Amino acid sequence: MHALSRGFLAAGATLTLLFAAGCSSSDSGNAVAADTTTTTSSSTSAAASTTDDVSGQEGIDAGGSTDIDVEIGQCVQLGGTMTAATIDNAECGSMESNYKVIAKAEQNEQCPTDVNQTYYETLDGVEQGALCLDVDWVVDGCMSVPTGGIDEPARVECSDTSATDVEQVTEIKTGTADPNDCPEGGYAYDARQFVVCTTTIS
Repeated sequence: MHALSRGFLAAGATLTLLFAAGCSSSDSGNAVAADTTTTTSSSTSAAASTTDDVSGQEGIDAGGSTDIDVEIGQCVQLGGTMTAATIDNAECGSMESNYKVIAKAEQNEQCPTDVNQTYYETLDGVEQGALCLDVDWVVDGCMSVPTGGIDEPARVECSDTSATDVEQVTEIKTGTADPNDCPEGGYAYDARQFVVCTTTIS
């Protein structure tokens, strides 16, 4: 009898909102004020409508195998627990989608260090394959991003007054991972040099 298990592991980049100057950082223990002395980089590109245009999300397929049939650039709905993850295919930008597959690997340690999440499967304790995942950000769209790190992000309507921890994406900038390049801060991807600029809705 072989034991197949599925899990996910928060990778190096946790979903920590970095506030730009002028915004309060007292609402979250994980938020830090950005340095106000940094100037905007001239190499920063124009905003992309989704992360489709972010070169750091065009990773490689480095092998490995998972039960879900998904390609790099496609999206999934990830849920469950660290030791009993659930994963399903989802259309990118849809209400069901919360992560985009940006690379595949034989082991989760081979994913870029700043991905938001990794999904992996093991057989008899041996890792069979991993999916490297970033939040499926969409410009002008909203995501509920739990600050406790227990629940997964979920797409919500920006007008949903019952939703909590809601961030609306204002733009995605490449060539920088500095939240000072965003009017109100954002989510920085240091290794791949892009930042998702957001504004806090609730």
